[in-house]
Amino acid sequence: MPASDRATSDRALDRASERRSLVRTGVVWEALRRALAAPGAYAEQRASIVDLGGGTGGFAVPLAELGHRVLVVDPSPDALAALGRRAAEHGVTDLVTGVQGDVAELPTVVGEGQVDRPADLVLCHGVLEGVEDPAAALAAVHEVLRPGGALSLLVAQRHAAVIARAMAGHFQQARTLLDTSPPPDPSTRGAMGHRFTAEELTALVETDWEVEALHGIRVFADLVPGSLLDLEPGATAALAELEQAVAERPEYLPLAAQLHLLARRR
Repeated sequence: MPASDRATSDRALDRASERRSLVRTGVVWEALRRALAAPGAYAEQRASIVDLGGGTGGFAVPLAELGHRVLVVDPSPDALAALGRRAAEHGVTDLVTGVQGDVAELPTVVGEGQVDRPADLVLCHGVLEGVEDPAAALAAVHEVLRPGGALSLLVAQRHAAVIARAMAGHFQQARTLLDTSPPPDPSTRGAMGHRFTAEELTALVETDWEVEALHGIRVFADLVPGSLLDLEPGATAALAELEQAVAERPEYLPLAAQLHLLARRR
């Protein structure tokens, strides 16, 4: 393939990826924007944010572009290297710091002065699925947030996981997930870790957190063929609008691939 054609193809793939990302994360971004715009969301010029398991910076870098300081704590050195490159490309290396670690090390990392002050916002996206004790993980997050600070918690939703595995022909996995979510097995982490229902998730945080919102994420996004978004004009915006419309309707929560909970530290 000629270099010019390859470059055109790469740009098209990038645009397609951006469209799908918009649909998959739009509801979460809108919730974060509202949280950061709320009175008293942060005391100084910028918020102090911790992105636990933030990987390559899909949330951290855009938040830094808004002027906030973000500490990414992630166990993968490769992901942190990619984070550094992305931050440099977007000109926010002074606002993004990457530290290798996991949720158990979070209080130590923050205690060593890696953030400006107790955090105003902690992102805990896709983390609870892979820990042995989700309640202990949330206790560590609670420790590094200031009173009134916000938690953005994103987890896999069990009902949708049962459907997805059944449709893929993994009937035994679907049966295993039907009534309970097994603890993560290191040999299959990411495949059969914790999955949560809305009731289980709210019960997990009810003691130490005040829940502000619960959203269903990717209610339809994973069911719509990517080719439709790529070829049908206006389809991406319409689907993103539909996802926003159903995100807080309780009857659609069981269909959502993920649940997003926004809560405040008591």
